[in-house]
Amino acid sequence: MRDITDILRVMPHRYPFLLIDRVLEMDASSIRAIKNVTINEPHFLGHFPEVPVMPGVLLVEAMAQAGGFLLFSQVEDRQDKLIYFTGIDNCRFRKPVIPGDQVVFEVEILAKRTNFAKLHGRALVGEDVVCEADMMSAMGRR
Repeated sequence: MRDITDILRVMPHRYPFLLIDRVLEMDASSIRAIKNVTINEPHFLGHFPEVPVMPGVLLVEAMAQAGGFLLFSQVEDRQDKLIYFTGIDNCRFRKPVIPGDQVVFEVEILAKRTNFAKLHGRALVGEDVVCEADMMSAMGRR
C-alpha cells in the first residue's frame, strides 16, 4: 500500500488536480488506487450546486492518474518526464459519483513500448462500475 506522501513523491500533480489518495495494490502490470470524494472539492461549487455530481472527465483523469502512477513507478528519471494523455476509447459512464463515495480505480497495462502505453481502467463505487475506458499515453520530457 502507498499513501499520499508516496504518491506526491512520484506524481507531478498537486492540489487541486491530484485525484488519487492511496494506492491499495500494484504489480508490474496493474494497480488499484482510491479517491475519496468530498463535498469540499472545488468542482462541486458549480457541478451542480444543488445536486453535486463528480464530473465524468475528472473520473477519467483520476483513472489515468492511477495508470500514470503505475507507469511512473517503473521509470527512474521521472523527475524530468511527464506522461501525456494521447487518447481515449470505449469510455462509458454508468452511474453518478457523489460526495461521500470512495472510488476504486483498477487499471491494467494492455500494451507498452518505450514511451507509449495503452491501459484499460475501471472505476468502481462499492461493487458498481461507474466508469470504464481504454486510455493511451505518451511519456515525454518536461
